[in-house]
Amino acid sequence: MAHGAGRDHFMTQVQTLAGKQIIVAVTGSIAAVEVVKLIHSLRRRGAVVQPVMSQAAAGIIHPDALTYASGRETITRLSGRVEHITYCGDEGSADLVLIAPCTANSISKIACGIDDTPVTTFATTAVGSKKPVIIVPAMHHSMYRHPAVTGNIAKLKTWGIEVVDPRIEEGKAKIADSEEIVLRCERAVLGKPLLGKKVLITSGPCREPVDDIRILTTRSGGQMGKALALQAFRLGADVTVVHRDSFPCVNNVFVETADDMRSAVHRCLSKEGADIYISAAAISDFAPKRVPGKIPSGKPVHLVLEPLKKLLSEVIQDYSPLTIAFKLGNNQEKMAKAMIAKGVAMVLMNTPGSMGSSHGEYVLLTKSEKKPLSGTKDEISQAIWKAVIQ
Repeated sequence: MAHGAGRDHFMTQVQTLAGKQIIVAVTGSIAAVEVVKLIHSLRRRGAVVQPVMSQAAAGIIHPDALTYASGRETITRLSGRVEHITYCGDEGSADLVLIAPCTANSISKIACGIDDTPVTTFATTAVGSKKPVIIVPAMHHSMYRHPAVTGNIAKLKTWGIEVVDPRIEEGKAKIADSEEIVLRCERAVLGKPLLGKKVLITSGPCREPVDDIRILTTRSGGQMGKALALQAFRLGADVTVVHRDSFPCVNNVFVETADDMRSAVHRCLSKEGADIYISAAAISDFAPKRVPGKIPSGKPVHLVLEPLKKLLSEVIQDYSPLTIAFKLGNNQEKMAKAMIAKGVAMVLMNTPGSMGSSHGEYVLLTKSEKKPLSGTKDEISQAIWKAVIQ
């Protein structure tokens, strides 16, 4: 198959890995059956994927499956072309070696410098040339707990090798989800311009109880908060998200109401601090006066809405991080300029149509700049972080 065959099928996501060559090295775990999906996920992000397999892996999934998925011939043996040097030597073309899945046997061989499969030889060469290496263990949980395996994993980490923790389920240390693996690959090759920075993000809707059954909320889906959080992780930041969802690779703090969110943000800032705070949540402006039990149906109901404190103002006044906010509603620019005058570094003005949608139309406003942004939430988040880093 020619290199790049079928590439148009993979141009549907932001190309965070465009121009990056990733070696996907596969060892003899039953989790090898997940690798086709993983390769597709990497290619959708723009990566060029070169598969490498051990003989044990080729007994679980046929090399032709990975050749088809990647568009490149799978390497199952090293030849006079010295493939391990071509890709992973000092002048090698690979940007990253991803060993997924990685068995207990291969982990220990890599830790001891034993090269008796194409995968272990690629690993040794990459470690020696100081190329990024990510290992994704998958095995029975009892094997993962073995002191030799845990000790060898610890040794690999001291060499700078990243280990993606498995999911412990049904007595097995199962391979991590493809989304998390791809995110860690992106983080490994994108230069980490936010390394050492702590980012705190509020995301999604709040849910204010009306009675014991009903809630008052918004149409926010949390997609912008997720896009900003994952992009910050890709760029090397330590990310905490306060919301009622769960994103991979970040610290998730679960909250329901605006009061919960306010308390959680103050707790995070007072204990851990943050260099950058992004208020991407649709934080409730009002909370209804809660009625005990269930309000009877069939008759008009009058709700008393109590105004809530403005968390954004408290964050700026008490902690002074670099703050990014979103503004929705009437007189947006006037209100956004007032926010900037009070210490907000950047305001994203948006319309109600952006809420709950995968796409959005925004205007980015700072003290010195005003420009429109449009596209998917992933594209918008990239533009926001680019503006922050510049």
